Amino acid sequence: MFSKILIANRGEIAIRIIRACKEMGIASVAVYSEADKSAMHVALADESVCIGAAAPSESYLNAERIISAAIATGVQAIHPGYGFLSESTRLADLCEKNRIAFIGPKSDILAKMGDKISARQIMSKAGLPIIPGTEMLPNVKEASKAADDIGYPLLLKARAGGGGKGIRRVDSPEELESAFSIATQEALAAFGDGALYIEKLIYPTKHIEVQLLADEYGSIVCLGERECSIQRKNQKLLEEAPSTAVSEKLRKKLYEVSKKAAKAVNYLNAGTLEFLLDKSGNIYFMEMNVRLQVEHGITEQVTGIDIVKWQIRIAAGVKLDFKQEDVVLTGHSIECRINAMTVGKVAFFHVPGGPEVRFDTALWTSYVIPVHYDALVGKLMVHASTREEAIRKMHAALCELVIDGVQNNIDDQLEYISDPEFQSGDYYTDFIQKRGGE
Repeated sequence: MFSKILIANRGEIAIRIIRACKEMGIASVAVYSEADKSAMHVALADESVCIGAAAPSESYLNAERIISAAIATGVQAIHPGYGFLSESTRLADLCEKNRIAFIGPKSDILAKMGDKISARQIMSKAGLPIIPGTEMLPNVKEASKAADDIGYPLLLKARAGGGGKGIRRVDSPEELESAFSIATQEALAAFGDGALYIEKLIYPTKHIEVQLLADEYGSIVCLGERECSIQRKNQKLLEEAPSTAVSEKLRKKLYEVSKKAAKAVNYLNAGTLEFLLDKSGNIYFMEMNVRLQVEHGITEQVTGIDIVKWQIRIAAGVKLDFKQEDVVLTGHSIECRINAMTVGKVAFFHVPGGPEVRFDTALWTSYVIPVHYDALVGKLMVHASTREEAIRKMHAALCELVIDGVQNNIDDQLEYISDPEFQSGDYYTDFIQKRGGE
């Protein structure tokens, strides 16, 4: 087992990984930008290293500086968390060259699955049902030809990256040129790669994902599914596990195709297969996230399995000590992502309590939220024996959560969980749009 790990991230996910390290008796090293010198993850880690200026390109996205910090502090492994360099072949390559374990898949797997067009090809050959679409589109003229064949509405999607960046819905030929230009520029800015492809828009649909763990000995275990259909601008806002739309028969099918996908690329460590589920019960492979997911906590709550600890164990060569039949989904969990809508100083902060209420965050009273990073400031999770009880518990927890001084989306989340459509479980990815959102 490792004796010291560097966490190549910030905020609540850095704290989550530091907590796992402490519980495992592993020393932790935090890296931080100049904007984060007083951040909580810096205070909680055993050691910390400043790696550059506030801009992500000069700190958290700079693989060379992270490797330098890792070498200087003598760590055996790097955990990238999610976002930033978590899917970076560059960081994984540098780890391999410097004999530092990358807590995630190998660089060749990252390369295959990070290119969504390549991933579509691999999964199609493996027999997974994929969404009708195209290869990379060299220009808007070729995109127009392909769009006429596929039919509108459709999605223009970036080949690289994730998080809803570089995606545009196109409802008619008149919208295509402008959408192509915007999506290209957004993808270039976010990922350094402006390549696009087209997928047929399946709408309305449910967004279902399957969490899995895979070790180097060939064991692959699925840890249930999560429903992630409540989204704004293709970014998730609320997730729950398990999904009300997934029967035992469908879950078995999702597990089968997810394991087939993992085997197709010799997958290693934690990963998530994302699917669309239409109203007729058909599933379509969308993408594979080759990293820890933001919403991993609700899977931990319904399975009792600590995913972060198992990421570390697998990277250290430990074999999974449980099998698929050992995974039992117990009760129901809901996560509400708490986003800051403005930056500035937190005037007052109060965390809700109670049995099986979890709030992963890096906030405290008087903390100043910087302008440079993602809007996510916390993940409020609850677990209960039934979905109805979980909804009531989440309502109580949201009412108790206080973040004064910066605008946030707590009231929005209260509206979502109080909505009759959400409470019925029969909701789709158009949930926000139907209520006047984007």
